[in-house]
Amino acid sequence: MDINNKKKRFTWTITILAILIFLTFIISLNLGSFSIEPLAVIKTLFGQGTKKQEIVLFNIRLPRIIIAIFVAAALAIAGTVLQGIAKNDLADPGILGINSGAALAVVIYIYFMNGNVYDGISNMTIFTMPIIALIGGAIGAFLIYAFAWKKGINSTRLILIGIGINAAFNALLIVFQLKFTTQEFNRVMVWISGSIWGTNWDYVIATLPWVLIFMVLTIYKARYLDVLNLGDELSIGLGVQVEKERRLLLIFTVALAGVATAVAGSISFLGLVSPHIARKLVGPKHKMLIPASALVGTLILLVADTISRNMLAPIEIPVGIVVSVIGVPYFIYLMIKE
Repeated sequence: MDINNKKKRFTWTITILAILIFLTFIISLNLGSFSIEPLAVIKTLFGQGTKKQEIVLFNIRLPRIIIAIFVAAALAIAGTVLQGIAKNDLADPGILGINSGAALAVVIYIYFMNGNVYDGISNMTIFTMPIIALIGGAIGAFLIYAFAWKKGINSTRLILIGIGINAAFNALLIVFQLKFTTQEFNRVMVWISGSIWGTNWDYVIATLPWVLIFMVLTIYKARYLDVLNLGDELSIGLGVQVEKERRLLLIFTVALAGVATAVAGSISFLGLVSPHIARKLVGPKHKMLIPASALVGTLILLVADTISRNMLAPIEIPVGIVVSVIGVPYFIYLMIKE
């Protein structure tokens, strides 16, 4: 009976979150410097809108919203897995230096490939950026893992070393930005703060396979996260190769966080907040927690993006700042709780 109740609760939670995401999706398509009525949005999606409405929806807003969904799902899942690996509620790719490592690698890559930042980026650069971000994130994850290892992984040491690595990467980013002109420096600062401005269908196509593949792999490995939470000794007793599974899950985390950073910059706290909210809604079992966390993250980022585009229109606030306004108080609350 208890299992049936959990399944019903999970189904209801997923359904309600999906409805809220759909409503936010329509509102987000509707709002902007060029406002489109909700009914006109639906008509335009079915090919019955004006030429201007079609350009605004299909060329500007729709690819941006789809990228926001991919980025949110990737970061939320990465945060969920990282908290499971580290056995620490404060773990998040944005706090631990995985995002900043990916961001540093992408900025350096774009600079050497294009000679400038986000000004006429070639298709080759767009489609290879996720790989570069993965390499940068992997370097960050390797450094954290190597320095935190001392006869096993201590969760507190992992968090503290991760925060230190994050600070080091951010400092290197600032040093590297001094090579740019003032205009390029400002663009990079906005992007690093977390921005999905200027994305198009090329970014969607480049991001889609990465997010789908690693999302499926993570859900497939979800049962190992449940076992790892029991502790290393008990996990080994149950026949689990603890370090192998932990490293594999860390690779999935780096891939998801890296591809999200490649297209949206460093959005911190989304991977921290989403798993906590999802855990309260569906419980700790990772097979249910991972998809619920992805949906919670999507809802938060869509709402944050809608606010960032419209609060000070026509000026746009980086979406990462809006997410941080939500995430920082929650992070402080968790620190106090710990």
